[in-house]
Amino acid sequence: MRTNLRSLAIGAAAFSLMTLAEASVKTDNTVLLPVKNDPTVCFRIWFKTGSQNDPAGKEGLAAITASMLTDASTAKHSYEEILDLMYPLAASYDASVSTEMTVVFGRVHRDNLADYYPLLLDAISSPAFTQQDLDRIKGQTLNYLENTLRYSSDEELGKAVLYNDIFAGTPYGHITEGTVSSVKSITLDDVRAFYRTYYTRDNLVIGLGGGYDAALLTRLKNDLAKLPAGKPAVVPPPEPRPLKGFRATIIQKDAPATAVSMGVPIDILRGTKDWYALAIANSWLGEHRSSSSHLYQVIREERGLNYGDYSYIENYPGGGRRTVPPQNVCRRKQIFEIWIRPVPAEAGYFSLRAALREYKHLVEHGLTKDQFALTRSFLKKYILNYAPTTMARLGYAIDDRFYGIAGSHLAKFRSMMGTLTLADVNGAIRRHLHYGDMSIAIVAKDAKTLRDEMAADLPSPITYRTKKPDAILAEDREIAVFPVKIAPENLSVVPVTEEFK
Repeated sequence: MRTNLRSLAIGAAAFSLMTLAEASVKTDNTVLLPVKNDPTVCFRIWFKTGSQNDPAGKEGLAAITASMLTDASTAKHSYEEILDLMYPLAASYDASVSTEMTVVFGRVHRDNLADYYPLLLDAISSPAFTQQDLDRIKGQTLNYLENTLRYSSDEELGKAVLYNDIFAGTPYGHITEGTVSSVKSITLDDVRAFYRTYYTRDNLVIGLGGGYDAALLTRLKNDLAKLPAGKPAVVPPPEPRPLKGFRATIIQKDAPATAVSMGVPIDILRGTKDWYALAIANSWLGEHRSSSSHLYQVIREERGLNYGDYSYIENYPGGGRRTVPPQNVCRRKQIFEIWIRPVPAEAGYFSLRAALREYKHLVEHGLTKDQFALTRSFLKKYILNYAPTTMARLGYAIDDRFYGIAGSHLAKFRSMMGTLTLADVNGAIRRHLHYGDMSIAIVAKDAKTLRDEMAADLPSPITYRTKKPDAILAEDREIAVFPVKIAPENLSVVPVTEEFK
């Protein structure tokens, strides 16, 4: 039943409140999260750059430059030597690159810190930038764009097309990995120039957590202070072109199922009262990996059409491999997004209609008293799952710096679940969510037929292999004719081979 939104017991209560209450210390260029009894030390070095800083024609340069630091040789050691040195330490370092953030991160046991630290520092301050490493990293990136993204993950493919469409013409308007042609054009000189511009002592924030001592912090500050000076120009927030009505991109692909992503820009960021209110509405509609959220109940539980159906008010990359939100993927412009995991091809248009119908009802009617109470109670406990480790909490502390949150977002999130009212939530829905203006990305086998059906707004009846209750079948008849009017000029079909060229 749909009213059974939060009936399953959540194990979040087993987590200590310490996961939210531990206070991070923020200064001008440090975010510190000391945890006395943690036997490990966590590093997150945030450089204020990302794919929005890629030069035109060199999309993917930010990501490749980061890989040339953390997945390549340094001035002292070859890539193979670094792997050999890391192995007995049971440690590693890596980099995450998103639209606005690049974070070099790593974690090591205190007993191995003396051997680990010089390797991490060399990666940041003394990269070798060899042609051999660049060729390998470019090859990996091209394989992802040409093979993995196009042919191995329809979910990620659809979401990438969606974001590219919404932010086309802005610095957000390409995926982090870039395009095939831009990656092929990237040279060592490009990498060196990007590194000189953005990997400076004036463009970083030091994140340190766990069982470190004052001497390590002093050493890290002094060592990173040796990076060259330089404060790059700030990229203005993107201004996506207005959405007027629905528009859809249908990716033609020989796929066994149909994946759907849809979204619209929203003017709300983490830390504000409306964000936490909207988080309740979003959780009710489509909490990620929650089997009791509304879309999941309608599309999967009642109809058995796919694996899951979710919605988001923040960037949530790699959703297929995550159970809780990621850290260090902050943006100054977010979208509200609905993600319909692949359904049988014959149910694609029906599932799109089903999701839009439920979204329209939420926008027009808001939550009921019971829906609000159940979801708020659920979130107050579920938030405790978001950051069970020092590394994750340090990541959130860095994100707090990005969004200008004075205390802890996670602590504020949980506190808000005790003070927000139904009126707050439904007010936030009215202010920030609107029905009828939305970008849609669909991965489908018979894209031209689907385009024609959508252009004519033809009914999309559905049949099942097993018997369904009469109430579901009656509702299906309504869903099959739910109007999704899209002007023909706003419907496009693109072969998968043309994406990310």
